[in-house]
Amino acid sequence: MKKLTLNIEENRKLQENIFSMTLIGDCSEISAPGQFVNIHLDGFYLRRPISICIWDDRSLTVVFKTVGGGTAALSEKRPGEKLDVLLPLGNGFDIERGGSRPLLAGGGIGVPPLYGLAKSLKQKGVCPAVVVGFNTKSDVILIDEFRALGLSPVVATADGSSGIKGFVTDAMKDLDFDYVYTCGPEPMLKAVYEAAPDGQFSFEARMACGFGACMGCSCETKYGYKRICKDGPVLYKEEIKW
Repeated sequence: MKKLTLNIEENRKLQENIFSMTLIGDCSEISAPGQFVNIHLDGFYLRRPISICIWDDRSLTVVFKTVGGGTAALSEKRPGEKLDVLLPLGNGFDIERGGSRPLLAGGGIGVPPLYGLAKSLKQKGVCPAVVVGFNTKSDVILIDEFRALGLSPVVATADGSSGIKGFVTDAMKDLDFDYVYTCGPEPMLKAVYEAAPDGQFSFEARMACGFGACMGCSCETKYGYKRICKDGPVLYKEEIKW
């Protein structure tokens, strides 16, 4: 983990309250899709943890939704400004365990890290199935980006305004897969858990430090308590305890 000052190259609106921000600097220590950064914002005591969408050695992109004062302040940042960032944090997804027929199942703002995972899998020669779920059409993001990778994401919306009407698990029923990588709100993760034979689950949690010192984001697993920020955010299905 490093504490770095990164330069904002772009802060682009994807939907009414969803933004894509590209940061420039030394990102060479990022090692796995699903890791995250912790961003300091002036005037706010706690940093904001945000999943990494894509990265290379000199840049990273995060996609975030404005849900409070901190992310609202982040959305107002402009190219040329600088951010105090801790990175990389968390363990990320293990792409070696997904086999040849994995499924990526994402919900809402849990979709961006799965796009980065899809890029990593494609580079490995694996072509995953993709299902993404949103509340409504105005929440849908990154579909064209998945298609540019040669994938055919299935879209589900709760109100039926885009794709099929229903949830991620409704779309999963007709797909052939033997392993799941998933990220999204906890109710979705629990439903995917019931439908998936095996897989890796990326959890969200409120956290203070972001690197395991404060124990504030601990959760109970079948093998004892683990810290979402340090031991996660990705947990394996066999260790999850609801």
